Amino acid sequence: MVNFFEAQKPLIHFLVKRAGLRQQLVEVEPGTVMSFLVPKDKATKKRGTINNEKGKRKKERPSVVLVHGFAADGIVTWQFQVGALAKKYDVYVPDLLFFGESETKSKDRSPVFQAQCLIAALEQLGVKQCTVVGFSYGGMVSFKMAEINPNLVRSLVISGSIIAMTDSITDATFERLGMKSSAELLLPETVKGLKALNSLVMYKKIWFPNFLVKDFLEVMFHHRKERAELLEELVIRDKDATIPVLPQKILLLWGENDNLFKVELAKDMKEQLGEKTTIQTINKAGHLVHLERPCRFNRLLKEFLATVTAEY
Repeated sequence: MVNFFEAQKPLIHFLVKRAGLRQQLVEVEPGTVMSFLVPKDKATKKRGTINNEKGKRKKERPSVVLVHGFAADGIVTWQFQVGALAKKYDVYVPDLLFFGESETKSKDRSPVFQAQCLIAALEQLGVKQCTVVGFSYGGMVSFKMAEINPNLVRSLVISGSIIAMTDSITDATFERLGMKSSAELLLPETVKGLKALNSLVMYKKIWFPNFLVKDFLEVMFHHRKERAELLEELVIRDKDATIPVLPQKILLLWGENDNLFKVELAKDMKEQLGEKTTIQTINKAGHLVHLERPCRFNRLLKEFLATVTAEY
């Protein structure tokens, strides 16, 4: 029987191609490869060469990097944002390590390593400065990117995420949710477990038939061992947690009904990060605000991008 989500891939690839993006594999270091969707005029033409036909454009466009969360790869996460942004910006959609075709032989599973690999890959692709948009797990990686290389990451948009998963935040969150671990929540192995996750992250409780849920389980949760290790490396001790001093302008773009990372966490984070940080909330939206309210999300995102990219 054909997997429903596998059957949708040709349509997704068509829409991506129509938006002007192409897939690009970047070897960050021996044994570490990251998969990207990149603007077609920045993609590799031949093995080992990059297409630098800049004559097609009068000037370089601002770059936007969309970093996905833990339950899906880049294009599934940002399917409603790519087309909306690609008309005006150079859009880069990476798959983090152990998502999509990205993988590594390194044993490092920390968000710092993910950030370092992303930075190195973007530099290989010729990106000199960009706005990074990070969702959930990808938001934590994005914060690390901004801290490591502020010359590259000129501004940040963070949705449904925090600076770091500390012991206290982790314990409080999973006690509230009635879960024992991050893996139990984010790496479901059963239809029941995935339905519970969907119910948690979405504002509207949408019913999905079991066969669709089973199909999603089959295609989206590979590399389970490595992803479980990513989750283990994500949590740090409270005494090791620090608030980075970030020079970037930051937008916290939140679903008002986010049950995973409550909007109160975003408000606390705004105070911690300082006056260059603003917050926008979207009503009738949960953790997956970019999928549930894409038009509103995209409008607020584009307003922020117009402001910060004018300053580059």
